[in-house]
Amino acid sequence: MTDAKPPVILYGVPFSQPVRAVMWLMLYKNTPFEMVLINPGSKGETGSRNPAYLAKNPGGTIPTIEEPDSGFVLAEAHAIMCYLSNKHGWHDVYPADHQQRARVDWYLNYHHRNVRDASIGLVAPKIRKDLNIPESTQQMAQATLTNALRAMDSGWLANGRYLAGDQLSLADFAAYVEIGQLQPSFTNVYDFSPFPNVQRWLQDMQAVDGHDDVHVVLAELGDISVEPPSMDTIKNANKNALKTLQARLQTMA
Repeated sequence: MTDAKPPVILYGVPFSQPVRAVMWLMLYKNTPFEMVLINPGSKGETGSRNPAYLAKNPGGTIPTIEEPDSGFVLAEAHAIMCYLSNKHGWHDVYPADHQQRARVDWYLNYHHRNVRDASIGLVAPKIRKDLNIPESTQQMAQATLTNALRAMDSGWLANGRYLAGDQLSLADFAAYVEIGQLQPSFTNVYDFSPFPNVQRWLQDMQAVDGHDDVHVVLAELGDISVEPPSMDTIKNANKNALKTLQARLQTMA
C-alpha cells in the first residue's frame, strides 16, 4: 500500500478570473488541491513579484500550480487546465478525439485578446484604480468584448449548447469566469439582452457543479456599476471566498 500523493498547490486569489477557471475545473472533477494566496503585482512576502514566487513563475502571473511530489511547476490557466486534463484523462472536458479537442483549443486560443478584454474594459478599471487604465483602452476593450459576444451568440452558441459543441469543455470554464462576472447578479456592468444564446449559456453554466463555490467572491463583492468597491470589501470578499473553498475541499479530502 502506497501513501497518497500530496495535493496540487494552486497559487493565486479567488478574485482572479484565470484562477477561478482552474479552481472550478478541479472542483468539478472532485480533485483536491491546496490554495496558497498570492497577491498579484505585490513585491511583498506573498506577492506575485516577490523573488520567491518569481523563482517558480518568472512571468509573475497567477495562477501557478506546483506538484509537491515531483516539484513540477506550471503557469497560465489554459496550460494548467489542459495539463491536468491530459494527466488525469478528463476526456469529458478535453476530448480525446483530435477534431473535437481542436475545437476546444480554438476557443482557448481565441480567448486572450477577445473575451479576456471583459476584465480589462469593465472590471479592472473599477477594482484596480492603481492600474490607471486609459479611457481609450477601456473603450477598445469593451468594443472587442462586444464583438466577441456577437460571434459567440451567432456562431458557437447558435450551433451547440456549449462553446465547443453539446458537451461542457475547458472552453466554457475559461469563458464563463470572464463573461459571467459581468452579470447583474455579480458586478452588473454589462447588458446581455442583445445576445439571447449567450444568456441561455450563462444560465446553463450556473448549474455546473462548483459554480457557486467558485463565485462566492463575486457574490460578496456585489454590484460595482455605480460605486467601485472599497479595498476592505475586496479583501473581505477574498477571505470569505477562501473560507467557502476550504469548506468544499474538506468534503473532498
